[in-house]
Amino acid sequence: MKYYVQIMTIIQIIFFIKIPKTTSKSISETEASGFIDITELIPEILLDIRYYSNFNFVGERIPGYKEPIALMTKEAGNALKKVSEYLREKGYLIKIFDAYRPQKAVDYFVSWAKNNDTKMKKYFYPNISKNEIIPKGYVASKSDHSKGSTIDLTLFNMNEGKDIDMGGTFDFFGEVSHPDYINITNQQKKNRDFLIDSMRKFGFEVISTEWWHFYLKDQPFKNTFFNFDVSKDSIKEKENSWKIFIYFCVFIFGFFFGLGIFYFFCKHKTNNESLSEKMVDH
Repeated sequence: MKYYVQIMTIIQIIFFIKIPKTTSKSISETEASGFIDITELIPEILLDIRYYSNFNFVGERIPGYKEPIALMTKEAGNALKKVSEYLREKGYLIKIFDAYRPQKAVDYFVSWAKNNDTKMKKYFYPNISKNEIIPKGYVASKSDHSKGSTIDLTLFNMNEGKDIDMGGTFDFFGEVSHPDYINITNQQKKNRDFLIDSMRKFGFEVISTEWWHFYLKDQPFKNTFFNFDVSKDSIKEKENSWKIFIYFCVFIFGFFFGLGIFYFFCKHKTNNESLSEKMVDH
């Protein structure tokens, strides 16, 4: 099924027919052709990819994060571009902490949550014990991030040159991270509401436990948890495969089209010669 989408697209272009789209169930977890590098689409976006760095709740770079870039599905990227344009007019830029997350990274989080390493506890989970992280849902065996249409972000104030105050930090394990947490200042609450309202305008929804976590409601891969690396090579390889396949299909089409024309002229020539012979006989 690796090249199903490409094959069906070429057939549609050549023969002008409609073919049902594949469902997420038929998409391979290593198929990255539906993904983009967000900065290619939104150059002004800011990146602070925490799982590429050591400053995260684990305290080290996470497996699967080969480059400090943000990948998303094309559909989510296009929706985020509209959010970015809307916010920029108001003096804000989007800053991304995480976007697409490979399943291997999620597996690593689960493995980490079961060990005794607590070096980042005072920064990310000071109020709970580590053995509560999985039961309380802060780490799970599956993440919407692996579906490619979920993003963790905040806002950067261009006039002030800094992130706006959301009354809580990214990836903090506690109630203060809940979007509806009330023990923050009025301005902090307004900042959260502004971010949430802006994202909702263009098809995103926030989850109930993290003010920074948004998912595209109409996401294209609802049942697929992808597992390719966060790197430009993951996309580039698929793009090259796509181009090669197009060239191949165009060649095949051109070959048979040329063969048909050749056959037509040969047959036409034969018919003309036969007609000439009959006229000579008469």
